[in-house]
Amino acid sequence: MTERKEDGWFYAKRYGYGTGLPRTWQGWLVTALFIALILIGAAFIAPLSQLAFIAYVIPLTLAFLVIAAKTTSGGWKWRWGKDREGGTW
Repeated sequence: MTERKEDGWFYAKRYGYGTGLPRTWQGWLVTALFIALILIGAAFIAPLSQLAFIAYVIPLTLAFLVIAAKTTSGGWKWRWGKDREGGTW
């Protein structure tokens, strides 16, 4: 079975392109985990080497963006402020 786009983890943005706020516990968990991993890296990796921290942050950010893109209600597309697909918040 495939997951319906209306049941995504994140709301679609009303204006522009991309993801809005999380709408399910899974979305909030992914967001909290992403933020926690960035903060852990900032505390332990950044003081040692800024280049290592950048190399740590880039894959984390790309993984978060892929997850958000695949689980956004209505998908990622340009929106001009009409009603949001997948509900409102």
